Amino acid sequence: MRWVKILAVVLILAVAGGLAVNPILENLKLGLDLQGGVHVVLLADDPRDGEVSKKDMEQLTAVMRERVDELGVGETVIQPEGRDRLIIELPGVQDPEQAVEAIGRTAYLEFKTSDGETILTGQDLKDAQGALNPTTQEPLINLEFNREGSKVFAEVTQRLTDEYRRDDPRRSIGIYLDDKLLTNPMVNEAIPNGQAQISGGFASLDEAANLAALLRAGALPVNVEIIEKRTVGPTLGIDSLEKSKQAIIWGLLGIMVFMVILYRVPGLIADFALGVYALLVVGVMVGINAVLTLPGIAGLLLSVGMAVDCNIIIFERIREEIRLGKTIRASVDAGFNRAIRTVMDANITTLIAAAVLYQFGTGPVRGFAVTLSIGIFASILTAIILTRFLLREVVATGSIRSPKLFGA
Repeated sequence: MRWVKILAVVLILAVAGGLAVNPILENLKLGLDLQGGVHVVLLADDPRDGEVSKKDMEQLTAVMRERVDELGVGETVIQPEGRDRLIIELPGVQDPEQAVEAIGRTAYLEFKTSDGETILTGQDLKDAQGALNPTTQEPLINLEFNREGSKVFAEVTQRLTDEYRRDDPRRSIGIYLDDKLLTNPMVNEAIPNGQAQISGGFASLDEAANLAALLRAGALPVNVEIIEKRTVGPTLGIDSLEKSKQAIIWGLLGIMVFMVILYRVPGLIADFALGVYALLVVGVMVGINAVLTLPGIAGLLLSVGMAVDCNIIIFERIREEIRLGKTIRASVDAGFNRAIRTVMDANITTLIAAAVLYQFGTGPVRGFAVTLSIGIFASILTAIILTRFLLREVVATGSIRSPKLFGA
């Protein structure tokens, strides 16, 4: 019965992994060094007819980074050039014109009453997310205001419902983007929760989601003009990509052979868990639209080595228990129980470091923190949960009685 359970788990994971490989590889995005992309140069201009300051350029850089690479995993190049220019390089862009249009938009959001009074702006936003209306399937944007914005919105909507009849046009609040009216909804009741919607005029969910991303990043502090736009080729080329693939394959094979030679049966189980680990990490990276560069490929291989460390700590503890004279089954239970604290402590401290990097870092630093966290969680899931389950079940069948099968 235990062998049936073991085989069922292995088969399910193997089949699921096999089916997921092609979709993951097809959707994996490559960086500028491997795939090329779009090179854009922006010229900043102060609308107040003043000189563009260093602070203006810093704010412009920050807003652009939020627009094109919120998590920092897109490997986007954003760097100032001179006093009033900003270089942006986007890897693997499918629609260059759409990307450039999004970069150049001011995205200044305003909420106005019928008499033209501006009550809220994009600075009062806490979040904006593209979504579909569950009833009509119409694309829309859900807005959430910050504390001050929620308070003002509640006061204004309460005032409008108190002063005007339900069908009075003066009861509406217009939502404007860059001085263009997006929608002019009627206020049916006071809205105390600080939430609103922008609906109508969106051709697709992608369009609504792209606009929501602009709103989350905020309006540009200065006007910008696109003075250069061109497509750039990969800096390293296909040859480097093929060599990187070979390095990953040989690196994984080397790790797997090492684990089997040193730890025998546990090593074989760890190799299977490592395969699941690799698919999990790459799958999540595809899910968050991460871009893979040549250093990123090296980092993935390094993360596999880090995942092996968890298994080595556990297996060494199991061998120590065997040398103390305990049975195989008791040694496995004791080894996992005593090693888990060490593994968790090491991973938690690394997660704390990743959280600090993400909070205070920008661009690639935040991207490194995200991918590091993904690797840690996947490592814990496979080494502590999957490897433990399979090893305990195999030992419980009674077919492994010799310490030599554990390399002890």
